[in-house]
Amino acid sequence: MAEAVDCVVVGAGVIGLAVARALAMTGREVVVLESEDAIGTATSSRNSEVIHAGLYYPQDSLKARLCVQGRDRLYAYLAERGIEHERCGKLVVATDEAEVDALRALEDKARANGVDDVVWLNADEAGAMEPSLHCVAAVHSPSTGILDSHGYMLGLQGDAEAFGAAIAFLSPVIGGRVDVDGIGLDVGGAEAMALHCRTVVNCAGLGAPALARSIEGMPAEAVPPLHYAKGNYFQLSGRAPFSRLVYPVPGTASLGVHFTRDLGGQGRFGPDVEWIDSIDYTVDPDRARQFYAAIRRYWPDLADDALQPAYCGIRPKIQAPGEPPRDFVIQGPEVHGVRGLVNLFGIESPGLTASLAIADEVLSRLG
Repeated sequence: MAEAVDCVVVGAGVIGLAVARALAMTGREVVVLESEDAIGTATSSRNSEVIHAGLYYPQDSLKARLCVQGRDRLYAYLAERGIEHERCGKLVVATDEAEVDALRALEDKARANGVDDVVWLNADEAGAMEPSLHCVAAVHSPSTGILDSHGYMLGLQGDAEAFGAAIAFLSPVIGGRVDVDGIGLDVGGAEAMALHCRTVVNCAGLGAPALARSIEGMPAEAVPPLHYAKGNYFQLSGRAPFSRLVYPVPGTASLGVHFTRDLGGQGRFGPDVEWIDSIDYTVDPDRARQFYAAIRRYWPDLADDALQPAYCGIRPKIQAPGEPPRDFVIQGPEVHGVRGLVNLFGIESPGLTASLAIADEVLSRLG
């Protein structure tokens, strides 16, 4: 016989933890099901750890709105709890005149999204801020920052548990069904179980489309395809060249091979875009050749052999290679007709920044 549960959140990455926290704070019973043995082992821990300002996204999109809302809430949350972070700012740079129009368009997009603190810089002004930088123009975003993403997730977990939520690790969801008065889930692992849930929030990240398709009664046509876009990072040996983050003008599938640093000051570059067919977290050292060429456009003094493979992440893309970027999909009963079910698809960057706002959006879809 199935055990009755009020709310189940599938996935204990940053989005699942933020959703569990928000649900638990309303007084609801919450269980988080996580297939791995720890929180945030996939996309949430394999990224640039950047707090995005909201520069890149189409006006009125979920990405734009939730990034700006989430950024302000995230800074406040980190400060309140003493979680390490730094509002270091970043420069988005045009490295030749052919990129200036695209950079102007980015500045306009940022202002349309309510990011009103961006500043246009000429080459001399940008060089005064970052002497090692080569560019013909730049946009300075002082609201961009970096954070300890694992410390943030631990904070979310602690909050959720303080309000009564429970996390079941090594508990993969292997299928389910839509019932008259809820959703049934079959949970695998060493202690397999059947749950009868009033509410299910699918925050499974890379596994979200497969999970949705495994629920009998969930319309298959409402589930978007998933494409794996691997992003590789290379660590910089030696002293970091910049105090701020440095990004090129963005491409269609990523924000470009950019410079970030961790809170200890260690520099790294990435991610690139490598479309793959299956999950693979190895970094090919030979990809460094492409990195050197991309980085030297804005940092010509990068020395040979200064880059070492670091780590990689996989973006849960819901657009295929060559297709234009798609918005977050936060899909409630108004779309798929299943009462009590919310699916989150394509939650890539700026998902970390937007996580607290995404959680509130999920609550609004549940009514």
